[in-house]
Amino acid sequence: MGTPHPTDLPGDLLRIPDHIRGLIFDCDGTIADTMPLHWQAWREVAARHRFPFAEQRFYALAGVPSRDIVRMLNAEQGLDLDPLAIARDKEATYLAQLEHVGPIELVVGIARAHHGRLPLAVASGGSRRVIERVLEHLGIRSLFQAVVTNEDVTRQKPAPDIFLEAARRLGVPPQRCRAYEDAELGLAAIRAAGMEAVDVRDFLNLPRRRGGD
Repeated sequence: MGTPHPTDLPGDLLRIPDHIRGLIFDCDGTIADTMPLHWQAWREVAARHRFPFAEQRFYALAGVPSRDIVRMLNAEQGLDLDPLAIARDKEATYLAQLEHVGPIELVVGIARAHHGRLPLAVASGGSRRVIERVLEHLGIRSLFQAVVTNEDVTRQKPAPDIFLEAARRLGVPPQRCRAYEDAELGLAAIRAAGMEAVDVRDFLNLPRRRGGD
């Protein structure tokens, strides 16, 4: 099934308030259906390197770069894993499954409907190499004037920096941006940036996974 034509989308998903001048999208779990594949890659890497990493914890950390996740696990569990080596292994394991990545059609449809009308950006906690490959694989890279990834900022989600940088590259004040996310840390980052936040789980009927639930 392909991405729906913009005219097939419900009107309330396409309606943008007059004060909004730019749209920003998270990638994983928002425009690309990647989260189950990311979890599968983490399971394989955790088994290979023999460290525990629960699925609930993975979803609670959605939007956090892999290297930072490993640093957290080291601190929490008294481990001595190499964050960069584990992150590279996880990235390679995930990219081996890239052919199975599909679009989240409703959200991609929103981007297509407003392409050429409003400036669009991606703001992702993933690495540039991976996010660019995902967007190219889905055939939607040309929709976005800017792609901001974890290498572009020092502070990661839930800090607002990645969304603020996306707004800066679009040339749109943060308060005139709407941003789409599927994860709690990302939504907190959007709100901290002073932007209008859209939780895509509200119209995709996705589960709301939080740490401790």
